[in-house]
Amino acid sequence: MNEIHYICKYTPVELIYALGGNPVPLNSMLPSFPLSDQVVEPNICGYGKSIVEECLSGRVKRLVLVNCCDSIKSVYDVLSEWNGLDFLFMFDLMHTTSECSKKKMESELKRFLKSWSEYGNAQFDKARFFSAFNHEEGVDGEYIALSGGRVGDELERLARESLSLPVRNLTCVSSRFLPPPDENIPEENLLSWYASSLLAQMPCMRMDDVLARRHIFEDERVKGIVYHTVKFCDFYNFEYSTLKNNTDLPLLKIETDFTTQSLGQLETRLDAFDETLSKVRKKDERRVGNMRAKGYYAGIDSGSTSTDVVVIDQDGRIVASKIIPTGSGSAKSAGKALSEALSAIGISLDEIVATVSTGYGRDRITHFDKSITEITCHAKGAFFLDPEVRTIIDIGGQDSKVILLGDDGEVVNFVMNDKCAAGTGRFLDFMARTLELTLPEMSAIGLDWKEDITISSMCTVFAESEVVSLVAENKAVPDIVHGLDVAVATKTLSLVRRIGGREKYMMTGGVARNEGVVRELGRLLGSSIEVSDKAQLVGAFGAALFAKEL
Repeated sequence: MNEIHYICKYTPVELIYALGGNPVPLNSMLPSFPLSDQVVEPNICGYGKSIVEECLSGRVKRLVLVNCCDSIKSVYDVLSEWNGLDFLFMFDLMHTTSECSKKKMESELKRFLKSWSEYGNAQFDKARFFSAFNHEEGVDGEYIALSGGRVGDELERLARESLSLPVRNLTCVSSRFLPPPDENIPEENLLSWYASSLLAQMPCMRMDDVLARRHIFEDERVKGIVYHTVKFCDFYNFEYSTLKNNTDLPLLKIETDFTTQSLGQLETRLDAFDETLSKVRKKDERRVGNMRAKGYYAGIDSGSTSTDVVVIDQDGRIVASKIIPTGSGSAKSAGKALSEALSAIGISLDEIVATVSTGYGRDRITHFDKSITEITCHAKGAFFLDPEVRTIIDIGGQDSKVILLGDDGEVVNFVMNDKCAAGTGRFLDFMARTLELTLPEMSAIGLDWKEDITISSMCTVFAESEVVSLVAENKAVPDIVHGLDVAVATKTLSLVRRIGGREKYMMTGGVARNEGVVRELGRLLGSSIEVSDKAQLVGAFGAALFAKEL
């Protein structure tokens, strides 16, 4: 059967099927765009690049586009010049539902009918046309709405796997729904009816009148919204801004460049969002008698640069802890850290009642009872240490997080940096090596500065060039380090402002040991920042506290 790919809900899928085609939505996220980057303009969005990549790689032979935006128009121009597809067609869609637009859509349908018929020598099959209309996807009971700009297949699968409630994809091509036609409609009126039905769908954000989109969020069965935007696409950012100020529903905004490179971080964010919805339900008691009496619980935080272990007793007191480099394997590092922590207090693994893992490597650790995201674990640990904390700033090895807590210590909201390591522990480690300093030296030396130096770039590569140039200009090292401290603090401040952070502040993670960054961030916030002597262990500590509740 002739497989033909399409990208838009306004594509005449039923007509393609009636002409003997097999319509397939083109929605795959790719690792990168090596072929596309050679031929497209740099301002084309990630989804546009993915379309070109799929075509140039030979995975797509027949393609129907709709002139949704400038990126898709550029994609069409590139593919037209390449001339390597068996079939390429682009619908000229007017962005209104006026009578003029309906007439235009009808003429476009006729143009497509002629073009595809000539290509495949196909005849319109009315029976196949009528059979192609499907009922809207049904969801029984409560669900999470996946909304915003188009979501790649890989991200949709991740959302369905991560969220406890059913997920309903209401983005772009996935929200396509046309009611079946009256079988008695005269054939000469069929295309006119079809054109009107296509335009009468739930509008995408590129249509002039998008008021009907409010129905997506007014369904009382919706218990939360995961709102996705594609990087550099402003249409859905506008809707998100409005939605954020007009709904009380739990809301998670995620943005991708339509590659699979950040799926690991997105999984953490989805898992944490699910945990805020479910409040991490307690399990039934599974252990009895003599094992419960021994009363030790372990939390393992498997991060990108270090693996942290905390062991607590029945009263929540830390009886052992260990921090080691993660190295090449999360499971191996976790096992080593736990073994060393237990050896220090002379207890065996058999005496551990329950273990909870957290961090990026949490699901790769063996022999744990539950896996919980570092968002929820940091909240648990920080609130236990100080119940007055309302904003947690966690700067780890490869990401930064700001977590907003309610009065009972529950996660109210959170935000993370993107997949770039700018402003994280890895960034500071690289800068320290560039300046031939240890991290402890770098933490202190910037406190005694004299000249205010601005580091203009947070990209590790560009920042290194700036630092090397400053050294060549004989700038004092304390002044350079202070400039780096201010740069990291400023980038972190933007996350705090974005989430609406409020006092009392606590800083966790490895960078909390950097006194210069903490001081500058406190200055920018106009508030003191609490740093516990257990700052780097807060995630593992929270995991251990959850283990005690299993």
